[in-house]
Amino acid sequence: MSLNNSNQKVAETREQVRQEKKEKAKTETVSGGKRKRIRIRLIPLWLRILLIALLLVASVILGAMFGYSVIGNGEAKDVFEKSTWTHILDLIEHE
Repeated sequence: MSLNNSNQKVAETREQVRQEKKEKAKTETVSGGKRKRIRIRLIPLWLRILLIALLLVASVILGAMFGYSVIGNGEAKDVFEKSTWTHILDLIEHE
């Protein structure tokens, strides 16, 4: 029986909290009768931009490694050598 009583008390307190929130929302209004919604961001904007930049760099590097090794039949680590890029640029410029 005590478990049932504690569940009932929890349900009552939850209902009280919901009711208090509703009443508070009614009193807090902005001009025009609309409520102002406060948004709390889990990830800050500067961290989002940093993550996008890092993901972009990682995708370019992985794409170059994949393209050179799988499509070009070379070794993936050769992408990081300067001679590889000078050879690619020579192929592009000297059509």
